[in-house]
Amino acid sequence: MDWDLARGLGSKALFAGAGALLLYWTISAVKLVLSARGINPLIKQFFTQVASGQVDGAYLLTTKNYRSHVTRQQFIRFLAGLQLNKFRNLKSGRPRLQDDQVILTVKLKSDDKEELPLDFTFVKVDEAWRVDRIQKTAA
Repeated sequence: MDWDLARGLGSKALFAGAGALLLYWTISAVKLVLSARGINPLIKQFFTQVASGQVDGAYLLTTKNYRSHVTRQQFIRFLAGLQLNKFRNLKSGRPRLQDDQVILTVKLKSDDKEELPLDFTFVKVDEAWRVDRIQKTAA
């Protein structure tokens, strides 16, 4: 009789643990989605400005911290080195939360199936998202 009671309590504890884990995952996913709102329009604006030759506008979408470490000329050289003009399609991945930052991997795709993955790190500055880091990642 005690064994049946222990088994019944064990399965209830297992279901309670699974429910708590599911609740935690759901809350984390909702928090991530709500906190990352506004990032996709920022990425679109960034690449639209770069594509139209408004590099200064794209540079101003970065944080003061970024601009203190990367000069305008370094930014222009970085963008030129990426050879963005051969890419036509942009696909963003799943955002990742890290402290008060959101990291998003963006994959640029060319017509000949070449991919260029870039990690963008975003921080909120005065209730608006800004680019704090851009890093080329391994394909």
